[in-house]
Amino acid sequence: MPELRRDPIVGRWVIIATERARRPNQFRRAEEPPGGLCPFCPGHEDKTPPEVYVWGRPAVPPNLPGWQVRVVPNRYPALMIEGQLDREAAGIYDRMNGVGAHEVVIETPEHSRDLSELTDAQVTEVLFAFKARVLDLRNDMRFRYVLIFKNHGSAAGATLEHTHSQLIALPVTPRQVADEIEGARRHHEHRERCIYCDIVGQERKDRSRLVHENEEFVVFEPWAPRSPFETWIVPRRHESNFEAETKERLAFAAQALRITLAKLMTGLGRPAYNFIVHTNPLRDPPSASYHWHIEVVPALTQVAGFEWGSGFHINPVPPEEAAEFLRKISA
Repeated sequence: MPELRRDPIVGRWVIIATERARRPNQFRRAEEPPGGLCPFCPGHEDKTPPEVYVWGRPAVPPNLPGWQVRVVPNRYPALMIEGQLDREAAGIYDRMNGVGAHEVVIETPEHSRDLSELTDAQVTEVLFAFKARVLDLRNDMRFRYVLIFKNHGSAAGATLEHTHSQLIALPVTPRQVADEIEGARRHHEHRERCIYCDIVGQERKDRSRLVHENEEFVVFEPWAPRSPFETWIVPRRHESNFEAETKERLAFAAQALRITLAKLMTGLGRPAYNFIVHTNPLRDPPSASYHWHIEVVPALTQVAGFEWGSGFHINPVPPEEAAEFLRKISA
């Protein structure tokens, strides 16, 4: 059983993930499993745990080919679905059982295509699968936050080539999310406005960091990016919870995400990248101050001693230059 341990100085939680140590290719670059047997390809459904969500397959028995999007539990989960939290003290330290859910969203049955190469309609179904799983996991009162993320390429942490994303339901709200929420709360308390709505308004007016926009979403390079070509996708209308979005609005989010990824793939030579969906915690009421969004971070630089020691990030590419470069790329 994994466990969560709380750092007593800064309050962050660390997952001691014993199950993850048994992953194949644990410390090797992303590659095909031995014999070329990809567990995410159609016809290999028996190589994954039973699906918890599927889209696109006719009404047939589960765990068979014919699907377009498929969600399965991670075979090597960071957290385990069974058991109780059993929070306890260990002297001055705090711990709890590593209870949560860790799922894999297989974005397409086509092994050689990545998310940037799918149609807007296909990406919409991927985002809708995220929503469906959050709504289902929200019913489990042990969980407080669902983190949705994608690792693309070995430099970004992917261990399988077949395009997929992941979600982890956590019994605590991540420290980074809590810091964002608190910063947004302070701004709202002082200005009586959402900081993200203010940022969207300024970026649409200024336009020097704007990359793309459609009727519902804005894509831009943030004012203080942590790494080159960090890109944010933010709703133009205020909404604190990703899972509250309608499918119609998710279609606009999918278009913005697909265009963003296609521009990065074309312009930067298909880099590894991560994206993370930032959203309001499951147990919190809708927030007037917080605003869900997606952050896309290409893996172009390394975090080294200075960054670890200081918390500062060194970015050699001004966001204005990055935005100008990306705007010129067709997608």
